[in-house]
Amino acid sequence: MGSTEPLSEIAHDFSPMMIIYKDGTIERLVGNDIVPPSFDPKTNVDSRDVLYLPENTLSARLYIPKNSKDQNQKLPLVVYFHGGGFCVHTACSSTYNNYLNNLVSEANIIAVSVDYRRAPKNPVPCAHDDSRTAIKWVASHVDGDGPEDWLNRYADFQRVFFAGDSSGANIAHHMGVRLCQEILDDWDCFNSSILLGQGSYS
Repeated sequence: MGSTEPLSEIAHDFSPMMIIYKDGTIERLVGNDIVPPSFDPKTNVDSRDVLYLPENTLSARLYIPKNSKDQNQKLPLVVYFHGGGFCVHTACSSTYNNYLNNLVSEANIIAVSVDYRRAPKNPVPCAHDDSRTAIKWVASHVDGDGPEDWLNRYADFQRVFFAGDSSGANIAHHMGVRLCQEILDDWDCFNSSILLGQGSYS
């Protein structure tokens, strides 16, 4: 009669967010409903994923209104950082995908939704370090010669906003402070605006 390996004992129960087992396994209980980028006919917004840090397979999801692509016009740029207590959700979670589709459609903007490494495997400040790298990647498009065509052609770098909800708002705040302290060579942070807020997903 065969034996089955016993389940690992729970080390920390952070329900309803996640459970950590003694063998190091992390079970995330929310934010696991990942959706691919696509054209959303309800909002008329197109999206696609791009790698901003290939060595860590970290990506960002770009959103743009389809009518703006057709008209070839420059749009305000929002760099968005998702919430989830630094532990759950990703930029590809359905909650954030739906929210960004609606935000981009209603505000007529282009958006970059940043994914970052999550705790507890990658504790803070990993999320902030990844987000800084993502912003530097975005800033590489200021002169219109970056690796991503949508940002080169449609982003207005005189109208840049950082936004996020929950832990993402924390990241947005720290990015604004950090970037204005460092004054990146390829980003005039004083020509940009910073918007902090709690997202609404209804």
